[in-house]
Amino acid sequence: MEKHGKLVNMKHLLLSLTIITLLSITACNIPAHPNSGTSEQVARNMFAAFNRHDWKQMADYYSDSALFLDPSLGKEPVYQTRQQIIKKYTELAALFPDIKDDVRQVYASGDHVTVEFVSSASSDSTGAWQLPICTVLTIQNGKIIRDATYYDQE
Repeated sequence: MEKHGKLVNMKHLLLSLTIITLLSITACNIPAHPNSGTSEQVARNMFAAFNRHDWKQMADYYSDSALFLDPSLGKEPVYQTRQQIIKKYTELAALFPDIKDDVRQVYASGDHVTVEFVSSASSDSTGAWQLPICTVLTIQNGKIIRDATYYDQE
């Protein structure tokens, strides 16, 4: 009887260990945060590159030619190449060497990531300024294909 009891306990132990192992393996495939998918990480990495003023790396998060809806580029959507993105932000940093974006909220859903942030900088001619901005990014295959940016232009 004692042997039978030990066998049953051993079977329960093995079954428990198997279940724990399977749960551990499955848990490794679950994102740590509901919005921690690839698209959100691309957006966060792009903003990190912006704050380092690494314009080449920032541009590398965009597709070869991405569609921009940005008041600084006019009222209609326009395509921009990575080289044009690098040029735009290099010129912006020349005017505002301390420009940075303070990301406040990130909302990710599939291929779309909405980022609320406050851009700030200063210069001798303008003094210090802050501008609340909202950007909606569309990301496919790990690259930003559309960047729609909204802010008060006054």
